[in-house]
Amino acid sequence: MQEITTKTMTKLFVPGRLCLFGEHTDWAGHYRTMNADIPTGAAIVTGIEQGIYAEVEKSPIFEMHSDAPEIDSEWRDFSCRMTESELKRVAKSGSFFCYCAGVASYMLEWYKVGGVRIRITEMTLPMKSGLSSSAAICVLVARAFNILYNLNLNTLGEMNIAYLGELRTSSRCGRLDQACAFGVKPNLMTFDGDEIEVRPLNVKKTLYWVFADLCAEKDTIRILADLNKSYPFAATEEERNLHRALGEWNHETVERAIEYMAEGKAEELGRLMTEAEEKFDRYVAPMSPALWAPKLHQVLHDENIQPLVYGGKGVGSHGDGSVQFLARSEEAQQKLVEYLNQQGMRAYRLTLNPLHTVRRAIIPVAGFGTRLYPATRALKKDFFPIPCPDGMVRPVILILLEELVKSGVEEICLVLGSEEERIQYTEFFERPLSDDHLKKLNAEAQEYENHILDIGKRLHYVYQHEKRGFGHAVYQAAEFACGEPVLLMLGDTLYRSHSNKPCALQLIEEYERYNTLMVSIHPVPLSEVSHYGIMSGVWEDKEHTILNVSVMNEKPKSSYAEEFLGVRNSNGEKEYYSVFGQYILTQEVFEQLAADIQQADIDGDHQREIELTAALEAVREKSGMTGVRLQGSMYDMGNPRALQRCVAEYAK
Repeated sequence: MQEITTKTMTKLFVPGRLCLFGEHTDWAGHYRTMNADIPTGAAIVTGIEQGIYAEVEKSPIFEMHSDAPEIDSEWRDFSCRMTESELKRVAKSGSFFCYCAGVASYMLEWYKVGGVRIRITEMTLPMKSGLSSSAAICVLVARAFNILYNLNLNTLGEMNIAYLGELRTSSRCGRLDQACAFGVKPNLMTFDGDEIEVRPLNVKKTLYWVFADLCAEKDTIRILADLNKSYPFAATEEERNLHRALGEWNHETVERAIEYMAEGKAEELGRLMTEAEEKFDRYVAPMSPALWAPKLHQVLHDENIQPLVYGGKGVGSHGDGSVQFLARSEEAQQKLVEYLNQQGMRAYRLTLNPLHTVRRAIIPVAGFGTRLYPATRALKKDFFPIPCPDGMVRPVILILLEELVKSGVEEICLVLGSEEERIQYTEFFERPLSDDHLKKLNAEAQEYENHILDIGKRLHYVYQHEKRGFGHAVYQAAEFACGEPVLLMLGDTLYRSHSNKPCALQLIEEYERYNTLMVSIHPVPLSEVSHYGIMSGVWEDKEHTILNVSVMNEKPKSSYAEEFLGVRNSNGEKEYYSVFGQYILTQEVFEQLAADIQQADIDGDHQREIELTAALEAVREKSGMTGVRLQGSMYDMGNPRALQRCVAEYAK
């Protein structure tokens, strides 16, 4: 889900959602509140490329307007007073507005908000097709209130409010419907009674999905009513098989699907779809006459479709609602869409792309190291020797490079101050020791010498000839980044992981899950916040490791931080978070830095410092930013006191 904010108006996009595997397990898992023997529900759900586009702003009343021709027949301009009685009356009215009013009434009751004006500008999401158009509009309303009134709800919070708001209408939506809150990417959703967990999934190979509205008849209310008769306790063998199909058998299917997606096994994933449909037909469909689906099965077995797909299955509650296929290629995907449309259906494409992994890294080392003068007259600070736990004494830069190599980084760019500085790096990383020197080393050290030379093969160099700030230094590596995400590490900070994964690898793995601008974070005492850039936001996970950053404030006063920048921990206490010293920068950051440099040049201010923090904040406002609390410690060695601590503690 995207948002673009101006001073008076915010643009939102909320997609529909497609359940790939695990339909019906959301409500089945909810019955664990009554019968603990029922397995948790599990579903793989993704947002789709079609959705609702809107502009939202504050208003004294609750208003809904539409400029979208796609929903003229469904929608008329609507407004009502922002009172509980009026909103609840509309919620029970049965109109399309009822979903919006249900969410608004919940927001008013629990958060005491004012009104909003929502204008639908475009609607590409088909309605009543099992793709959760009602859930999408509910998420849209919840997110509008969250943004406009600074409620600091995380994505799961928005999703829950959308669900509870829709329940105030006559609709009986499932818990997975609001998965559209998480955007166009696949997620694993687990349902344990009233508890829901959402985990992003990795896709290694591009997957070409096609889904289509069968333009037939299905009775969702009847389907759900019939299936619910077997819960919470199974009385017959048929009912026990239904519990297994939506329980342990579903878990096996979902686990295999996750494995195939992560390993890029598209053909196996397609076969699994067909297998899942066969199990559904055998164990679930007989429990409701409304699940008799002649149109669905006719399409699934169409001989003209088979050469184009790896497999297919029904969608959502099943019946003759919608169908989905995994196409063999992009060309096959397009042919399938055209064929289904020719057969009188409404077909759509969904392409799930693999997330870019991080193969490149940048380390700026262009500074003079004036705080460590006069030692830096002879030696750059990133070559200062640091005793390590294994008994070796390594220069700072080698420790950093080894962490990157262990984290799977293939190419590394050092940002230097001049071409002359490169000599020190090439001497160390590219020039072999003399034979006399090498013979003095033991066998282990001789082997380690080859390791250093191997690292040297990964290095690239760029130069910051003008000292115009940290952001300007980072921008010198824009061409090296090649449009890919890159890991940025500071040249005067060391890291000690508290797990079996280097800190850099921890950050990379989270990027592969969330695919967004990332900043590593760690808590700092309130008394020290005025020395750091402080970030605030809301936690996206129960473990309090993933922070949806909503505020960045450079060196705030402690009184301001205490009032506005605290992040609650699991005990309800406020903590204050600063940058840990590692970032994953997206292409948008380099584009913003380029714009900042260009603007400074246009203004004729060639001495203006180009700061990375300002560029990060601009990108955060447009596309969001994720803070990741790593399992590790950092050691700054950019000043004498910090260097003393680093040397004393890093070797332990």
